[in-house]
Amino acid sequence: MRIAIIGAGFSGSVLATELARSAPASVDLCLVGMPESFGRGVAYGEARPEHLLNVRARDMGATQDKPVEFARWLNLTRSAEEGFLPRLVYGEYLYSRLQSAAQTSLASFNQVQQEAVAIDREGTAFRVLLADGSDFVAEKVVLAVGALPPQRLQGVGPRLLVDPGYIAWPWQRDLRGRDALAQVPADARVLVIGTGLTMADTVVTLLRRGHRGPITALSRHGLLPRPHLEEPGPPVALPPNVLHALNSADVRLLLRTLRALAPIVPDWRGLVDALRPYLQGYWKTLPDEERSRFLRHLRSYWEVFRHRLAPSVHRELEELQRQGQLRIRAGRLLRARRGETAIEVVLRERGRSHAEFEQYDVLVRATGLDTDIERTSHPLVGQLRDAGTISADPFGLGVRANARYEVLDRHGAPVRGLYCLGPLLRGQLWETTAVPELRVAACELAAQLLRALDAAGIAAGAGPRLAASAG
Repeated sequence: MRIAIIGAGFSGSVLATELARSAPASVDLCLVGMPESFGRGVAYGEARPEHLLNVRARDMGATQDKPVEFARWLNLTRSAEEGFLPRLVYGEYLYSRLQSAAQTSLASFNQVQQEAVAIDREGTAFRVLLADGSDFVAEKVVLAVGALPPQRLQGVGPRLLVDPGYIAWPWQRDLRGRDALAQVPADARVLVIGTGLTMADTVVTLLRRGHRGPITALSRHGLLPRPHLEEPGPPVALPPNVLHALNSADVRLLLRTLRALAPIVPDWRGLVDALRPYLQGYWKTLPDEERSRFLRHLRSYWEVFRHRLAPSVHRELEELQRQGQLRIRAGRLLRARRGETAIEVVLRERGRSHAEFEQYDVLVRATGLDTDIERTSHPLVGQLRDAGTISADPFGLGVRANARYEVLDRHGAPVRGLYCLGPLLRGQLWETTAVPELRVAACELAAQLLRALDAAGIAAGAGPRLAASAG
């Protein structure tokens, strides 16, 4: 049997590592991913040295039963384990685990550094087509493609889309391999759309490269992610009324309960962290009306409290605001076009009826995570969607799937043998965007696939080797 994992970021790498350690010799494992971030993922493989993890090193182990493995891999002191390390280092940790598992695996382990562009059903198996024209057949396929490419900003004119002054993704490179942000003039007036973690990374990178010009960051609510404490605070035990609210499937009741509790806990971060173990189950119980209410009114606020910044990064952004170089604004971009001497934008600040005309030298989209498969430009996801093999979550949170991680087709039926893992499961597993939740899901799916091998009686005998080349 061949198991193909499409996507070699965190989810794909951890799943492949788990399977490689336990699968029998009769199994072919195939991990398919982009060469520039293979085994590391975009978040960790294409980060810059100044980009820090937003979780303490001691909690970043790739498996739930060994949360300190990353810190031990680096031989950190107890004090250093509490720090927020560069994301590039974490990418090397993931890649090292993957290669160690590959070298000791009983299964045949193929690492294919190509883009998968299509998956077609072929009998009870699937044919995976790669960007170099090669293909192969696999009995089981896992979609672990991560977040989707950023969509086109609403209101951006066609001339601006192809202009160097518009950066659709902060980490993009031109045909010569040059970093887009490195081309931004030091005195340029920069407008960043988004005020979350991606914006923070963008601003820090600009500063490290000597940027002196003004930076404006715009989002619907104008909220900056909150910081972690320098030292972790005491844990919070949820009282019975909060546990009752978590069982109520009522967003407003839970919000009222948490507001009443927040003033009496040592720190609000401990309360948010105490909710984490319950959130996946809570999200599953919410009817569509309650999910819609949360996404419409509370999502932006939850994100800034839940996904926090390393303290040093938050201090830097606050200092930039104090100095006037960075301005955080709440509002919407209505129009952006290439003018004769500058990028001309029309925006409306939150709560105002009138729009404002302003000029900038550079426009950067830094809106972060995208999981809307209906509007994506991702070739593989688009092909599967158009074929009806996968179907969209009604709120744009990724693909529909069942509790066994099997995707659901356009008719709502499970596609046997085709699974999904990672942020595209956010419709079913709201918190499946961070390491603690992703590593649990990867371990669960690995165990499920291994049980399927046992049920099929696959224990000995080598299967056919992969024809596609790696590299």
